[in-house]
Amino acid sequence: MGVVDQTITDRYALHLGDCLDVMPAYPDGSIHLSVYSPPFFGLYQYSSSERDLSNSRGYPDFLEHYEYVVREIARLTMPGRITAVHCMDIPKSNSGRGDALMDFPGDIIRLHEQCGWSYAARYHVWKEPLTVRNRTLMKSLAHRTIVDDSSRCGVASADYLLIFRRHGDNPVPIAHPVGLTEYAGERRPPAELLRYRGWEGKQTENRYSHWIWRQYASAFWDDVRLDRVLPYREARDEEDEKHVHPLQLDVIDRTLVLWSNPGERVLTPFAGVGSEVYSAVRAGRYAVGAELKPSYYRQAVKNLAAAAQESLDQQGQFEFDELAP
Repeated sequence: MGVVDQTITDRYALHLGDCLDVMPAYPDGSIHLSVYSPPFFGLYQYSSSERDLSNSRGYPDFLEHYEYVVREIARLTMPGRITAVHCMDIPKSNSGRGDALMDFPGDIIRLHEQCGWSYAARYHVWKEPLTVRNRTLMKSLAHRTIVDDSSRCGVASADYLLIFRRHGDNPVPIAHPVGLTEYAGERRPPAELLRYRGWEGKQTENRYSHWIWRQYASAFWDDVRLDRVLPYREARDEEDEKHVHPLQLDVIDRTLVLWSNPGERVLTPFAGVGSEVYSAVRAGRYAVGAELKPSYYRQAVKNLAAAAQESLDQQGQFEFDELAP
């Protein structure tokens, strides 16, 4: 297939093509962070392409092909640095009963450990049960199920953000000399702490940054704004069979500030409409994305152009490491 189209600027590189055709063009150790959602086998069908992992013949076949992606990201990633994988438990069937699940996160963990990564953390992104019920129509989440037979009750499963660290020592510390200065979430820092924002004294006294860190260090992210996502409806085709919901920008923003420095390179191999690369550009990182589906790619190009302009308007020009794909 190769790369069908691409848009490359001094702020980002977005490629239309299979990520396994895109990533080999980048050198070893050239990526500082990757964050993405892999295709969820059996849950969503993203396109009709035979190269789409969601169209694998079966779950073992999916994992076999996904392993190539994980190993290629490991090659690209600087030693000691992070890949963040967004995922969820997957129903074994589409019956709507939700009473049998596949341990997709567990399989992702085991796969990464085989490919040069250390499993470092799992964050839980809370989902409101009624909203999940209305979106998925799961019978197991209906109140009537409680009334009729609660042995069939289900759960509004959290999303997971799995954190893996590349083997080796990180040669470039991810430093926050004045602590954490922005909070991505619905909760608001107490007003009395605002005077510590950007504190340049002893960081043990930085109560504003300490407050943010306590929220981020929790394994349960219960105030992620679920509706803070990029536009995606324009990118849907008539052939799409499943609802697709982009990753929340709060999750991505937290990932970027925790595990990358301004000016560093952030990769997403399954760019979709560009959520991860959009946030990376807004945060002053150099974004690299690959997307297989043309309609998603076109929407991502629009989103990236808007992000680049917004970043320039608000923050000025960043200095980026040179990287030739």
